[in-house]
Amino acid sequence: MKPASSLLVIAALGIGGVMPQTAPAQSIGYDTVGSSGSSGEDQPVYAPDDKASKRAGKSGRGGKGGKQVYIAPYLELDQIVDAQLSPGNDVLTYTQAAVGVDLGISGRNNAASASVRYERHFGWGKNARDGDVISGIARGYATVIPGFTIEAGALATQANVENGGAAVRSGLVDDESTTNIYSIYGGPSLTTRAGDVNLSANYRAGFTKVENDNAFRASPTGAAADVFDKSTVQVADAEAGVAPGTVLPVGLAVAGSFYQEDVSNLDQRVRDMQGRGMVTVPVSRTVQVTGAIGYEDVEVSSRDARRDEDGDPIIGSDGRYVTDKSSPRVLAYDVSGLTWEVGVMWRPSARTALSAYVGKRYGSTSYGGTFSYAPNDRSALSVAVYDNIAGFGGQVNRVLDKLPDDFEVVRDPLTGNITSCVNTLDGNGCFGGALGSVRSSTFRARGIAANYTMRIGQLNAGIGAGYDRRKFIAASGTVLAAANGVLDENYWLAAYLSGALGDSAGWSTNAYANWLTTSDPLAGDVTGYGATASYYRMLTRRLRATAAVGIDGISRKDAAIDDIWTASALLGLRYGF
Repeated sequence: MKPASSLLVIAALGIGGVMPQTAPAQSIGYDTVGSSGSSGEDQPVYAPDDKASKRAGKSGRGGKGGKQVYIAPYLELDQIVDAQLSPGNDVLTYTQAAVGVDLGISGRNNAASASVRYERHFGWGKNARDGDVISGIARGYATVIPGFTIEAGALATQANVENGGAAVRSGLVDDESTTNIYSIYGGPSLTTRAGDVNLSANYRAGFTKVENDNAFRASPTGAAADVFDKSTVQVADAEAGVAPGTVLPVGLAVAGSFYQEDVSNLDQRVRDMQGRGMVTVPVSRTVQVTGAIGYEDVEVSSRDARRDEDGDPIIGSDGRYVTDKSSPRVLAYDVSGLTWEVGVMWRPSARTALSAYVGKRYGSTSYGGTFSYAPNDRSALSVAVYDNIAGFGGQVNRVLDKLPDDFEVVRDPLTGNITSCVNTLDGNGCFGGALGSVRSSTFRARGIAANYTMRIGQLNAGIGAGYDRRKFIAASGTVLAAANGVLDENYWLAAYLSGALGDSAGWSTNAYANWLTTSDPLAGDVTGYGATASYYRMLTRRLRATAAVGIDGISRKDAAIDDIWTASALLGLRYGF
């Protein structure tokens, strides 16, 4: 890892660390089993695409009493063996030293969860390389004054990137195709009133980086599949409205939003501006129908790559195309005109909520919504359907923004990397769908993500699954033209189960699978899967011994390429402060 990137990630994850939370951000499957949270808080029903009121609802959350603080730093020393089962039979051994912290702070007006880990591994033998990794996730908010909050989040993780940009989880300590992914976002939210009118506004700025010094080079005559480098994102929205029964029997509102993502690869830009008027009609005590009509202007543009004397695109030292800053900006997507949307909101109780809509956006039919169900304080189901246009960085920022503030991190017990979901009873805690492809091109994403979490006594269980469909957008006449219309689909699954064995021991299991398909003729379909199991026992009040085993595999549709299977084992000690 580059020193500059290491400092950036530590600072980024620290933002979430200093922002408070509603429950300990412990590490299921890697640390002690975390305490249970509560899913019984009243949550408002939100209008479709009503980001302003949704974020405003968070400002009322937080602790129900005084401030609660949970901080658990630790030092760790492990011995790891990776044994290749196919296609070869190499056995690699590593010594791994790690330092980390899991924390959570909750108050009446603030909340956050965070887990950050830095590890350094030392290879034994000429084929086992030394290296270091930062991993973690943080999410939270703080209320500065009543009605004014600051939100922030950060993510640091790794993925195994295949040719063509497909990304699957890596279960190895050291893998040449492993890529580091970092993302951070933050910004203020304001909610207030002017008489009977509710006013809200939000602003978010984000940055995402994929650190890969040897990005995959695309063929000049084939589909472009160079790896995403970095992007900055800005999102702003504002709304003014009156609730049903305040001035009229129906609710009225006007709103506007702005989204822009600037991708470093070929200077790509996504710009989405829209304004709309909304009407909310109460149908019954638990059902409301909403309607909206507005105007949108969506553009995706880029520049071409620099060319050599033969007209071939120039590849930089990082394996990515070199942008020709002097070339004109070329439109790849340009849609403007009227939009409409019809939605329904159903809230029969404080534990059940449904919001769904259908309408016209991006020049075609669009639909989405959310569903949450928490039958008790020990289980919760969350489902989200989405449709948007973004680059890789914007999609990761969107997922971070929607993560709850109350979660426990689920880590791979062998690598220490975070998995595709966090353990939470408060909303959708999975982000695996956003990491399925790291192509540099922008795209329209449609998909669904669902997760179910359950706690029974000392058992913690969770499963997340989803489908992500990305249709890539690229300008004709540029080196990315062949990527236009390429379709990547990612079906993903993640599950965990953990429990305690008395007061001084515990166990955990994790499993994952990714099925990635593509219409790119130069990149084949990829399937990644794996499972781990671990056992720990407290030797003293602060010293813990851990044993873990795991197996990981990657298979490709191309019969000429061998499948890869690897088994791993770990013995380690952790000292908690």
